[in-house]
Amino acid sequence: MSITTAIALVLALASTTLQNVAYLREHDAAAGLPVLSMRRPLHSARLLLADRSWLFGFALETAGFLLYAAALGLASLALVQSISAGGIGVLAYVSAQISGRRLARRELTGVIVSVLGLLALGVSLAGGSSEGGNGSTVTILLWLGATGALALLVVLVGNRLLGIAAANGVAGGLFFSIGDISTKIATQGGVRIAFLVTLILGYTLGTALLQIGYQAGGALTVAGLATLLTNALPIAAGTIVLDEPVPSGALGGLRVLAFAAVTVGAFLLARPDTTAATTPAAPRPSTS
Repeated sequence: MSITTAIALVLALASTTLQNVAYLREHDAAAGLPVLSMRRPLHSARLLLADRSWLFGFALETAGFLLYAAALGLASLALVQSISAGGIGVLAYVSAQISGRRLARRELTGVIVSVLGLLALGVSLAGGSSEGGNGSTVTILLWLGATGALALLVVLVGNRLLGIAAANGVAGGLFFSIGDISTKIATQGGVRIAFLVTLILGYTLGTALLQIGYQAGGALTVAGLATLLTNALPIAAGTIVLDEPVPSGALGGLRVLAFAAVTVGAFLLARPDTTAATTPAAPRPSTS
């Protein structure tokens, strides 16, 4: 493993820790606010920005993003995203501590699988293929466009099929994945700095949807579903869209298994648990 890759992994680990702690702070703050709505974006934004607790969580999330961007400048999208996927274990652990309950068996299994995936990923780094590819701009735009369309579809029909919390978590995760992929592309410089537009759009919409979901469900359900998609889609995009190399032979197989493990671990943690879910605080009625 090169020094550059090692630095990228440390930055990615610090990033995902900060971001998952931030999700919990934002959840607790948003859950107690008057009802937020995408139909009243300015009113909802004022409510969030006026809450010091939420602002602190958002500051942590921003710091995590800056570390994430730095990591992407040093290593491939799939590699950095795999570390981020393992960070859902942080979300599960801290969520359980705050709510005063023990992790359910499924959640504990998710943590273990995620950690094993990270260990396998570390071993696979001996293959030395941690550099990122470029990919076709047209293909990248098609991927981002399809992801955005799917997110909008979930927003329109997901509440009835999945429930408000899960639907907003899924849609938020889809938009966050657009932001993550755009971040990697923007770090390549040149004309691709224009992907800052999709970066800002993806993160803004993703953040807004998560706050609405937080008012209807527990942090582990909403942020967990978002984290699942935020990590799984960029990992796939790294190989499919950006042409990032995978080691050959046994190390290549181990890398694929590692990606699969962190994704499965995230799924186990993100799945709503009706027997152990944390009940969010009831939002205060809006006075305006």
